[in-house]
Amino acid sequence: MINYLYQEKNWQSQLSDLITDPLELLEILQLSPEQLLSGAILASEQFKLRVPRAFVARMQKSNPFDPLLLQVLPHHLELEEHAGFVTDPLGEEAANQLPGVLHKYKSRFLLTLTGACAVHCRYCFRRHFPYQENLPKNEDWLNIKNYLENNPDINEVILSGGDPLTLSNRKLALWLERLASLKQIKILRIHSRVPVVIPNRIDEELVSLLKNSRLRVILVIHSNHPDELDDVTCAQLTHLAQQNILILNQAVLLKGVNDSAQTLIDLSHRLFDAQIMPYYLHVLDKVKGAQHFDLESDQINQLYNEVLASLPGYLVPKLVREIAGEKNKTPLYGVSTF
Repeated sequence: MINYLYQEKNWQSQLSDLITDPLELLEILQLSPEQLLSGAILASEQFKLRVPRAFVARMQKSNPFDPLLLQVLPHHLELEEHAGFVTDPLGEEAANQLPGVLHKYKSRFLLTLTGACAVHCRYCFRRHFPYQENLPKNEDWLNIKNYLENNPDINEVILSGGDPLTLSNRKLALWLERLASLKQIKILRIHSRVPVVIPNRIDEELVSLLKNSRLRVILVIHSNHPDELDDVTCAQLTHLAQQNILILNQAVLLKGVNDSAQTLIDLSHRLFDAQIMPYYLHVLDKVKGAQHFDLESDQINQLYNEVLASLPGYLVPKLVREIAGEKNKTPLYGVSTF
């Protein structure tokens, strides 16, 4: 269903009018405050609720188990301690070479240009990341440039965060210009959830910026459930894809959200209809506070086998886990235990 209410609002105004109060979110969705336990308020204080109204408009009212709601609503289970769930599950502190720089893989280099996100996903593997001491300033560019030039195997830069598409087009243009000035850089990859939760972020200025870059631009969006992809969102993403921008999707397997083969199958079809290719299906990163989303490896294997049996190969995302210190993501299909 097309969400006309938010179709006319520009992305900046939507980004500045996020829902940050759990009680307001429940009121909009016609859920009783009793369904938000006291521990959830404390969980929100530790990792603040942030969700765009356009995304909330896709949630089912009066349904406390709506799969979109479960991804953003603070939960008292986030406060529990569980063995193996840590603040830095991917070992990013060791990969943090300079402010804003994460270098984990040989040919790819990741820039965290902002700590801001349009939505706080409760399973985020960077929910504890020290952004404020890591954001690159303008004067850090020369150090970043020198680092790239001293690592000639790097030919791809990944903009991450936070979410890079919360930045203004002017600031994005500055970084694209800087990176395009280095001949060794061939590919720019942008990882962002903003086009899913605020589809109007794909404005004509951004489209022009990306399609006219010397760099080969790839946008990796993050959608976990077909209900996230309403008609407006799909139309905006299709428009971008038609400008020769490759769009991929990565999803995370989450208990209660998309732990059903049919949901994953429907997601792949919905993505393909919008000219987006399924890319990765991540097993949950073991970040402290997200343990209630975790699934047993036997259940994951069963789900994935059902997906494989139902979809053509090009619509099957690669089932992977990222392991701290490894030189690539670890494929999991056919692995009996994770």
